[in-house]
Amino acid sequence: MSASLMVLFVLLALAASSLKVVREYERLVVFRLGRLVGQRGPGLTFVIPGIESAQRVDLRTITMDIPAQDVITKDNISVKVNAVLYFRVLDPDKSVVEVENFLFATSQNAQTTLRSVCGEAELDELLGERDKINARLQSIIDLHTEPWGIKVVQVAIKHIDLPEEMRRAMARQAEAERERRAKVIAAEGEFQAAQRLAEASAIMAREPIALQLRYLQTLAEIATENNSTTIFPVPIDILRPLLDSGRSRNTDGDTR
Repeated sequence: MSASLMVLFVLLALAASSLKVVREYERLVVFRLGRLVGQRGPGLTFVIPGIESAQRVDLRTITMDIPAQDVITKDNISVKVNAVLYFRVLDPDKSVVEVENFLFATSQNAQTTLRSVCGEAELDELLGERDKINARLQSIIDLHTEPWGIKVVQVAIKHIDLPEEMRRAMARQAEAERERRAKVIAAEGEFQAAQRLAEASAIMAREPIALQLRYLQTLAEIATENNSTTIFPVPIDILRPLLDSGRSRNTDGDTR
């Protein structure tokens, strides 16, 4: 009786170990006597003990950091470049059968591709056209991982470490560019101001009364500043009507 209970206990243990719970984002790649029989899951599935074996594959997007790589650019500048890789498994069968370890293989492929692509670009292109470099990296890595059932979703360069002397040179270049822009803006302002002054002088030359009105406005502004003493010249053109009026009155008196 005890032997029967022992056998029953062993059978129950085998049955329990053969039941697999597969999550929604997982698949089981099942082999029967060494031959691939396909995928199973999600949900509860049964693997025949001793005859079948199974390997779990995660279908979620995987984020992988690509370590910093020493790169010599096309214009012979040594930099360190690191990036981040996003990919996911589209075909679990291929990811198990076609490559021993798809995570390690994808990482190594991404590192070599990063060195190769960045080495074909000049430093200015590497700094200013990251979207273009990222797209090229994604295309090349995805081409290499497609036979493994891997889809590369995105590749993004995170950081480009420049030599200290190159950083100083770029800082000087940026400062010179800022000074150039400031001078251009100042010159443009002076040019516009000169244009406006030329237009104003042309108007005043055609309309002398405008000059007199501007002069009187200036006197009014000076008077509001509460200065103790203000000395200013008076144009004879402003006083000419008063002088002409006085002469006419004197002439009339002498005639009488």
